Amino acid sequence: MRKIKEVLRLKWELGLAARQIAHSLSVSHSTVLGMLRRAEEAGLSWPIPDLDDAALEAKLYPHGPELPKNRPEPDLAYIHKQLQRKGVTLQLPWLEYKQAHPGGVQYTQLTQRYRDWQSKLDVVLRHHHRAGERIQVDFAGPTIPVVVNRETGETREASVFVSALSASNYTFAKAVWSQDLRAWISCHCDMFEFIGGVPEMVVPDNPKAGVKRPCRYEPDLNPTYQEMATHYGTVIIPARPYKPRDKAKVENAVQVVERWILAPLRNRTFFSLSELNEAIRGLLDTLNNKRFQKLDGSRRTLYESLDKPALRPLPPHRFEYAEWRKAKVNIDYHVEVDHNYYEVDPALAGRKATLRYDPFDLSQIQIWLDGQRYPDPTPVELHRKRRREVERLTTSPAPATG
Repeated sequence: MRKIKEVLRLKWELGLAARQIAHSLSVSHSTVLGMLRRAEEAGLSWPIPDLDDAALEAKLYPHGPELPKNRPEPDLAYIHKQLQRKGVTLQLPWLEYKQAHPGGVQYTQLTQRYRDWQSKLDVVLRHHHRAGERIQVDFAGPTIPVVVNRETGETREASVFVSALSASNYTFAKAVWSQDLRAWISCHCDMFEFIGGVPEMVVPDNPKAGVKRPCRYEPDLNPTYQEMATHYGTVIIPARPYKPRDKAKVENAVQVVERWILAPLRNRTFFSLSELNEAIRGLLDTLNNKRFQKLDGSRRTLYESLDKPALRPLPPHRFEYAEWRKAKVNIDYHVEVDHNYYEVDPALAGRKATLRYDPFDLSQIQIWLDGQRYPDPTPVELHRKRRREVERLTTSPAPATG
């Protein structure tokens, strides 16, 4: 807003020179002279009639700013979309615009118009996110009840995992029974398969499943989470604690999922997790195809044009879940895992090693020390209860055949 009234007051009431007024108000000398000239042409005098700033500006500039004839305006929505591509700055779309329209607006005018246009968008769209750069993940707050026993009506609460690509807002959602490490990793693998690629970085909150020690500068990731990131060729950068703007995209995506997916399902009864996820997937497609209110296209069209071409390819096979834990090798070069004993390399006796294994499948156990993998341990003794069960099954008489 021009400081019109103050310019006229300093000139007509205090009698200051134009250069003194310009220095006082931090405007150019020519701007002050132009305002004074327009005020005289409009027949204004001091004190100014009771006019607000908009009315006064309309009186001084009745026809608005003079624009060259036949000069097309830059497509600000197109420029906004191009800025989300890798390596594109505002200068490149302006150069392309000037090449097509030599008499078009100058770079300074373009930057000002783009800032004004950008200020009318939603807050979450004001940041520039490079295509394929990052995806933000989190769990939604509300849970969904699922009937697990038709006879008794017993229900179990299912949590909903949500993710959003930063450039296109392309959203993914999936229901899981818990928020433990296995479910957390499984959701990430399904997410990568859903978007058909891998972004440069994943931005989670600081869940206990994925982040062992939250820290502002150097958070300590769970080894399984870190291994998954290495397998897919991405990096995990957790949001800073108590800084929701670090993952503003998924914060907004969680709200959208709650309104457009969880709320429509509130009165439905589900009898299995797969049935619930099938319903979520149908509403998720509708959500991603829903057109934006203030931008052209939808989440899916932006994903197809921005994020999808920039994503890294998926690895040849899906990540195989395994957990890591420290274990001291006994003096008899055996380690204990889930009350079972395994024989390892005798050279490791008395040393602290790292075990990699799936708690649900102890057939594959790896032993690591100082970044080196040793021969896989051999099971030599089972837990008593398990041994008795094995003996019972192996020594029981064979069923009679007739």
